[in-house]
Amino acid sequence: MNDPKQLQLKKSMSPYEKTKLSISVRQLCNTLIPVIALWYFTYLSLSVSYWLTLPLSIATAMFVVRTFIIFHDCTHGSFFKNKRANDIVGIITGVITHVPYQQWKNSHAIHHATSSNLDKRGVGDLWIMTVSEYEQATTLQKLHYRIYRNPLVMFVLGPFVVFLFQYRFNRKGARRKERMNTYLMNVLIVGMYALLTWAVGWQAMLLVQIPVFYVSGALGIWLFYVQHQFEDSYFEHNDEWSYVKAAVEGSSYYRLPKLLQWLTGNIGFHHVHHLSPKVPNYFLEKAHNETPPLQKATTIGIRESLLSLKVSLWDEETQRFIGFREAKKIMFSNHRPTKQAS
Repeated sequence: MNDPKQLQLKKSMSPYEKTKLSISVRQLCNTLIPVIALWYFTYLSLSVSYWLTLPLSIATAMFVVRTFIIFHDCTHGSFFKNKRANDIVGIITGVITHVPYQQWKNSHAIHHATSSNLDKRGVGDLWIMTVSEYEQATTLQKLHYRIYRNPLVMFVLGPFVVFLFQYRFNRKGARRKERMNTYLMNVLIVGMYALLTWAVGWQAMLLVQIPVFYVSGALGIWLFYVQHQFEDSYFEHNDEWSYVKAAVEGSSYYRLPKLLQWLTGNIGFHHVHHLSPKVPNYFLEKAHNETPPLQKATTIGIRESLLSLKVSLWDEETQRFIGFREAKKIMFSNHRPTKQAS
């Protein structure tokens, strides 16, 4: 359900939905060259001290995150005008970030089309239960959900589970093109690791790559998590769901320091991106600044974003995310017997 004002807001994004080849090429250079150079310097630092290796690996990981933003734009066809160019760069950056191009392209498109829709959850998004669903769940289901939502599981184990294992397999019902692309990318990833092992040895490769892989993966999950999991988010059932409201109210503006904003490819302007996935990352800030209604989106800083770790369930009654403790009080209150009038 979109009213004329909402439709007009979406149309107002059209001037920003244009790729600029010079900016895209420059972004490739200032992202991929530092990834390769920093990885090499990180390897060289092993001969000095691992205490030098670790901060360098974190710096490398930040550029891997920036590489993922380019990959992300390619899946939306917004990094280049040419489809083949998007596909080629998407596959290359997908190998670096360990994300299968066609699989993510398809599942992420579903995420955009169904974000914040309570009746269409389950593809390309994080597992979210409502309070009523959690209340009606079996003990085993509740335990499963609590484990899944535990920050240690999501951000410590999550990068290995998602990027190392989950993305190596095809989705159920995936078409041949997607399946073949996943196989191809698995082979290319194995080839990349074989080349690194041949060049520096397996021990050095692991000492450098494990922290790079983990930090970039954890940050990737965090960025995806925090920009939809905030207290005053937006969720509706299909008959009341609005694409524009889901974009502007169900996605946050994650205000980051300028350096972090640059390293994360402006993905903090997530409300703009959800309103129009065709806007390349380098025009997201411009679209936000020049469109007053978008400046009303929920803005969160780093400190506020940490509070999102406390929310786990969507309460349909109050239309906000709440934690397990508050949900327990609500469920207890709902089942508390009322006194009969004498």
